[in-house]
Amino acid sequence: MSLSLAGARFQFERALGLYRRGLASLRTRGPVATWQRVSAQLGLFAPATAQSLLAADMSPFTPFSVPAAPEPEPEVSIIIPVHGHAAQTIACLRAIAAHPPANSIEVIVVDDASPDDSLSLLGRIDGLRLHALAANLGFIGACNAGAAMARGRFLLFLNNDTVPQPGWLDAMRATFAAQRDVGIVGAQLVYPDGRLQEAGAMLARDGRGESRGRFADPTHPEFAWCADVDYVSGAALMIERALFSQLGGFDPRYAPAYYEDTDLAMRVRVAGLRVLVQPAACVVHLEGATAGTDPASGMKAAQARNLPIFAARWRDALARRPLEPVDAGRLPAAGTPQVLIVDNLTPMPDRDSASLRLVNLMRLLREAGAHVVFLPADLRHAGGATRALQALGIEVWHDPHAGGVARWMRNHGHRFQRVLLCRHYIAREFLPLVRAHAPQARVVFDSIDLHYVREQRGAEVAGDASLARAAARTRALELDVIARSDITLVVSAAEAEVLATDAPDARVTVLSNLHEIADTGAAFADRRDLVFVGGFRHPPNVDGVRWFLADIFPRIRAAMPDVAFHCIGGYVPDTITAFADAPGVHIHGHVPDITAYMDGCRIAVAPLRFGAGVKGKVNLSMAHGQPVVATSCAAEGMHLRAGEDVLLADDADAFADAVVTLYRDAELWSRLSANGLANVQAHFSLEAARGTVRQVFLEPTG
Repeated sequence: MSLSLAGARFQFERALGLYRRGLASLRTRGPVATWQRVSAQLGLFAPATAQSLLAADMSPFTPFSVPAAPEPEPEVSIIIPVHGHAAQTIACLRAIAAHPPANSIEVIVVDDASPDDSLSLLGRIDGLRLHALAANLGFIGACNAGAAMARGRFLLFLNNDTVPQPGWLDAMRATFAAQRDVGIVGAQLVYPDGRLQEAGAMLARDGRGESRGRFADPTHPEFAWCADVDYVSGAALMIERALFSQLGGFDPRYAPAYYEDTDLAMRVRVAGLRVLVQPAACVVHLEGATAGTDPASGMKAAQARNLPIFAARWRDALARRPLEPVDAGRLPAAGTPQVLIVDNLTPMPDRDSASLRLVNLMRLLREAGAHVVFLPADLRHAGGATRALQALGIEVWHDPHAGGVARWMRNHGHRFQRVLLCRHYIAREFLPLVRAHAPQARVVFDSIDLHYVREQRGAEVAGDASLARAAARTRALELDVIARSDITLVVSAAEAEVLATDAPDARVTVLSNLHEIADTGAAFADRRDLVFVGGFRHPPNVDGVRWFLADIFPRIRAAMPDVAFHCIGGYVPDTITAFADAPGVHIHGHVPDITAYMDGCRIAVAPLRFGAGVKGKVNLSMAHGQPVVATSCAAEGMHLRAGEDVLLADDADAFADAVVTLYRDAELWSRLSANGLANVQAHFSLEAARGTVRQVFLEPTG
């Protein structure tokens, strides 16, 4: 197939698919919900990607205070070495004070024998730990002196010619928790005019460094993801205090400065840890403001002097680096397996279980050593959702940088060994492009759930012949995609059995929901009320909650008048809000953090009368040790034993009786809590899926 023909077919399939899905959505969701889906799909209200920068406050000095942790051991110690340039130091401290981080901090300024009035001015700032050196020791000596007096678990070395942007420190600290084997995290450095100064740096064979992305757009997808790099600048560098001490700090052989940060990064990697640049942490850096920019004079001259020292020390490691710095700066490294993932929209794991599963799949791929690229079919920057993926180390592409799906595939298709296409209507659009531009890649189709099975069941519950005909059309389209893919992922053995009959020649693999095991929350006696979690763009949730509120909850309230029902999920339709005034009913809509409900409500309900796949709402509650009362449909394919892991009921009276019984029986509640947690650990945890992920995405094709 020619490249132009592949692009034309993509546009035709996309237009036809949007038309079909629009009609189907009108029938099942109504006009309001359909408009919400269309506007999201087309990105009509997508947030802008650009962010204004906090400027340096160079106004005349007046006393102020910086955050100072009351406890003896703050989480992070910020260490700022200074030698003169008082106005810049004060502007840096003002930025920290104006937007204090969530993590507890102490701010240590090491005055390196400043020739100006820095010491007297800094002494008037409350909360600051000020340490004056008797003689000028240079950057390395001042940083090591600050580290020696620090109390925090983490050290954050920061130049005084910087303006840290809001959220910078918390983003760096979070990286140590979100990624594995992290030794150093650096910030993305930008110029005051917003251009990228560096997103980490890479080394050439002779020891020269190449800053990634200099003068580029810092939001460009090539540089906006958390990447493994050779080193990060000491202008904004975080490391655990214990590790810094274990490694002996910055090496004084490079005194007064330059190559000390590069050398530290090399020693961190020898210790088996990673060096990352975190673009979610943005710091404006006035490059050269304190050290100058002339490599032949002043402190900057130490850069040329220290290069041969560094190159000699690390000769063996550098021998494996590219010859030229420009080649060294390209990421990911040669030989890294690359996986492309395409879905209709950028996943939002706090809104639906499919998003949570997809994000956790990306995390597993990253932990297995793959580089993951995500391409949303709408090509929109999804604001916080996009930045959250990038902070995890996912390369996310969007307009205006993508330049259209067909062009992007033409430019990048050669990179990938696997391409994961989510949902049959997305896969149908993208399959011709992938085959044309990534012929070397194995195509993995992720059904999410078998859409045609869900639609067939919905038609049966509604008794609607038109819905049954629509389900038959979906069946034909979905089975066609399965036939043209190399591997099909389903979320349960039950769906694999369906395809064993409907698509006997397909290669099918079960990759179920992926959940982290949470704390088990409050004990039985400290919990109260009922909870449902699920987005209302999903028709089975609308039908199930409406049935629960109309037919089941009144029976429960008759037996337990004080029990309340908490309904959580976005895009609530009028058919659900109509119950908002009913006694004990709380319609919350979307709740960004549902931990309080998972850990505090006594029972979760899953009253679904139709659907397909594995229900994330059931897994989610069980991962928190929260027992579930569900219908047989909601528990399908989840390895659950009735009465041991879950209570099952399919009519209103039986469902209400099950809730009342479980609500009052502490022993039964404890048994279901423990067994449900064990079920998630065995079948739906990240650990349980690692082998399948490696087999599908990383093992050589056979």
